[in-house]
Amino acid sequence: MNETQLENLDLTLYSKKLNNGLEVYIVPKNNLNNIYVTFSTRYGSVQSEFVPNDSYEMMKVPDGVAHFLEHKMFEQEKGVDPFTFFSERGADANANTSAFKTTYLFSGPDFFEENLNYLLDYVQTPYFTDENVEKEKGIIEQEIKMYEDDPYSRLYEGTLFNSFKEHPIRKSVIGTVESINSITKEILYKCYNTFYNPGNMIVVVTGNVDAYKTLEIIEKNQENKKFDEFYNIKLKQYKEPDEVFKQKETLKMNVTIPKVTISYKFNLNDLPNMTLKEKLLYLLIIFDSNFGSTSLFNEQLKQEKMINSNLEISSIDNDSHILYTIFFESEDYDKITELIQKEVKTLQLTEEQLERKKKTIISSNVFMSDNIFSINHKVMNNIIRYGKVIPNELSIIKSLNMKDAKNVLKSLDFSNNTIFIIDKK
Repeated sequence: MNETQLENLDLTLYSKKLNNGLEVYIVPKNNLNNIYVTFSTRYGSVQSEFVPNDSYEMMKVPDGVAHFLEHKMFEQEKGVDPFTFFSERGADANANTSAFKTTYLFSGPDFFEENLNYLLDYVQTPYFTDENVEKEKGIIEQEIKMYEDDPYSRLYEGTLFNSFKEHPIRKSVIGTVESINSITKEILYKCYNTFYNPGNMIVVVTGNVDAYKTLEIIEKNQENKKFDEFYNIKLKQYKEPDEVFKQKETLKMNVTIPKVTISYKFNLNDLPNMTLKEKLLYLLIIFDSNFGSTSLFNEQLKQEKMINSNLEISSIDNDSHILYTIFFESEDYDKITELIQKEVKTLQLTEEQLERKKKTIISSNVFMSDNIFSINHKVMNNIIRYGKVIPNELSIIKSLNMKDAKNVLKSLDFSNNTIFIIDKK
């Protein structure tokens, strides 16, 4: 088992790739009486066109399959409900699907070995029938309709759909009523057998555990199971243009105050030659310094009573592009979007701002090191996004400098943007 020190965090990461390809990562945190385990597959909503493991031809599956599959994993042939199983042993359980991964999880300090074995077992034991697939369609259809009535969901999904043209990141993770109604048990098994192979999955354990005993439990569990040999999954490649799909859209809903996003789409390859991690850090610092809760621009809008709460900034990226979104609620949304569009043309970053933001990010990382949930998510997301854990993140942050920051700032093209408005009926 490999041991890696997470720099300046007083944490050790233990890792091993098992014979069947399953990647195991363990970060003991023995001063806490809790354990958090995630079991993830590199399969999310964007992997909608691929070559199945039993075929040589590209297959396109309906939107929402990854999320549908997550739901169906909780239905077991023996009738044991995973939520009930974990609850009876004092653990919380859940699962979630994003654009790039699906994760099954539990947390709790007791019955660790039993809970860990059960997590591995139920996720590796699919049970799909015509009947239970049809039953699930009605459940997910209600979930879709619930999201359709939620202004924040409509704002988020509308922003993504209008920002990207080709890449499936623009599609809803949950799918549409039409798409989920075309899902069959055969499609689910195709996706499961392709993406739920141990060679495409990772286990991350954080908390009050012994690393070697934990690895022994996982290895013993996997030795008793047979899996098909794993081959690198061939996915459809998308050529995403720099231009957005639609520059502006307004949707009328039952809201008391309009909700707005203005989003800027950047080609990652147009940024200076540096690691992806460095690019993302510089962009975070630039946007947070100019539009974050402590920025002069944000304070100006509040003093002029144009916004009641702070501007919010978020980002999402795929292989080629990153989207930075500024969210706000205001009756004066036309004026604010005009001010933002004017502000991006003269963005600046001072040495003082850079150093202050570096300290803030470092403090956040150090604070995170005391939280087993944050540690787990950091490890998991590093692997999914970068293909590895970045143990020297604090050194990378400290090395950020004004010369590179200015080069990133100069390279930003703000012309590819989209505005999405949820207005009052």
